Amino acid sequence: MSLHALVAALVGRGTLIVSSVLLVALGLCQPVQAQLISTTRAVGGISIDTNGLLEPTAVDSGGRLRKQRMKVMQQIPDDLNGLTSIRKISLRRLDAAIQRCLDSGEDLPDNIRYLAGMQRIQYVFVVPEQNDVILAGPGEGWTVDKQGFVVGVTTGRPVLLLDDLLVALRSARQNSRQVISCSIDPTAEGLQRLREHVAGLRTIGNPQQTAAGVERTLGKQQISISGVPATSHFARVLVAADYRMKRLAMNFEPSPVKGLPSYLAMIKPGPRGMSNMMPRWWLAPDFAPLLRDAEGTSWELQRASVKAMAEEDFLTASGDRKQGGKANPVAQRWADNMTAKYDELALADPIFGQLRNCIDLAVVATLIVKEDMLRKAGCRLSAMTDSSGAEIVSFPAPQEVDSKASLLKKGRNWLISASGGVKVDPRLVVGRVEKTDSLDATRVRALAREHEEWWWN
Repeated sequence: MSLHALVAALVGRGTLIVSSVLLVALGLCQPVQAQLISTTRAVGGISIDTNGLLEPTAVDSGGRLRKQRMKVMQQIPDDLNGLTSIRKISLRRLDAAIQRCLDSGEDLPDNIRYLAGMQRIQYVFVVPEQNDVILAGPGEGWTVDKQGFVVGVTTGRPVLLLDDLLVALRSARQNSRQVISCSIDPTAEGLQRLREHVAGLRTIGNPQQTAAGVERTLGKQQISISGVPATSHFARVLVAADYRMKRLAMNFEPSPVKGLPSYLAMIKPGPRGMSNMMPRWWLAPDFAPLLRDAEGTSWELQRASVKAMAEEDFLTASGDRKQGGKANPVAQRWADNMTAKYDELALADPIFGQLRNCIDLAVVATLIVKEDMLRKAGCRLSAMTDSSGAEIVSFPAPQEVDSKASLLKKGRNWLISASGGVKVDPRLVVGRVEKTDSLDATRVRALAREHEEWWWN
């Protein structure tokens, strides 16, 4: 029996949507104090138990988390507060500053945790005469927004986090051939149970009860992560961005920006509906070719952003998913629309900004490894790259999440299950390179400094 025939057994006017319930409050950010990790398993709006089950926590409508983070946040030096188009970080000097904290047993200061307020990485410079590799990009002072993200005080863009940089550097060294990815998908057994369950339905009946029955039948969906430690903040950003994308697409939450209607608002009922279709979306890097000078010591990341991609899956009579390899036009239009709106989304919902930051860091770390920059510069980053160095913040690894069903009145009956994830292959980005002679002046300005700190404007 085809899925269309099964769904046709649902008499009435309703749309049956099956998706993932993952996070409600998406205020994911690095804890501002290590002791916050040990005292609670709820971080940034989600709670993960020791079995890896992800559940939402209560929405912090009173802003208690923000107030707590702001209370312990250190005062920002005046010369770090101002907005600048290009702030520079010396990786050698940063590593030394981290090592001094490790040797003395002191906590890392905020300016190290938040990488001097840098918000993007636009340039990478190899400086052999200083035994250094320098990162440069826009930056400013930082604060905590209402969702709990650490963001720029004027731009609202999430700042780069040291913890994510450590994960990117160590993962690039250890897994040079592995793609960074996450996916949230129903199990084959759950889909088979759902097929049998739907076959026994003759009417929509009570919408709430029907939705609850579908949720129980489909069961928990599996969360898979590769390329970075599943216990890392980096991994949580991947999972949260994947979830949020699906929530927007499947109309579980309204878009925070104008001009991005849900996928369900875009589709129109036809004579056969869309009963055998499971739209699949995932997020991926969207970079122009990297620029480099003739010597390979100056690099620029161009048009670094994120794109949404679409593909169509089909559900077989046995309940298995079969990859179609081609997106339906409406699903593709929704993906294209999200790509066009990504910059706005990254501001309105900082989880998308954090995802872009993590992709920046993954690309830069892969570039450093691929071009052997540390050896060429004579630079060793033991505190940052060695597992025995600075500790990476660890969370319980997300493994599974309950499914959620919703009934909407929209013409004929459709069964739609949103799937997909995030896929980051930095090798594809660093493999597209163009030479230029336009980086010389930028390099000269970037290397000029007035003090010996690990960062400068």
